[in-house]
Amino acid sequence: MNKKIILLACLIALFISCNSNKNKTIDISSIKIEGVSLDSTKLWIANTETTEGVKKMQSIMSNFSEEEDVVAYTSLKKELEVEFTNIFQKCTMKGEAHNQLHNYLKPMVDIFEGLESSNLKTRKTHFKTMENHLAGFANYFK
Repeated sequence: MNKKIILLACLIALFISCNSNKNKTIDISSIKIEGVSLDSTKLWIANTETTEGVKKMQSIMSNFSEEEDVVAYTSLKKELEVEFTNIFQKCTMKGEAHNQLHNYLKPMVDIFEGLESSNLKTRKTHFKTMENHLAGFANYFK
């Protein structure tokens, strides 16, 4: 009887810990991106193509489920780069808003490189970095 209770308790604890890690939410307001600033205290206005491109990148990231497959990160990187390139090609922003967008986008180049590392742990770390970076968009642009 005691063994069954202990086994059941272990299974419940394992289930809770697996689910709690999977469903962690990012506190978006705490994400700061070095080199990017606000328009005084206001968000910069981004063009529609930029906001849609970032949303598509976020969707690509949230649909990625092959965290243990080294090769899958290469495909992920390519998908993200397509949207990244589209943002640059369709950018109609001007002035300081445009400069701040470029400050926001530039760090992604290094993050992309990490997604192609030969080390799975490095790929996972850069995945999390990209996830946070994309979430941080909302702290600077609307």
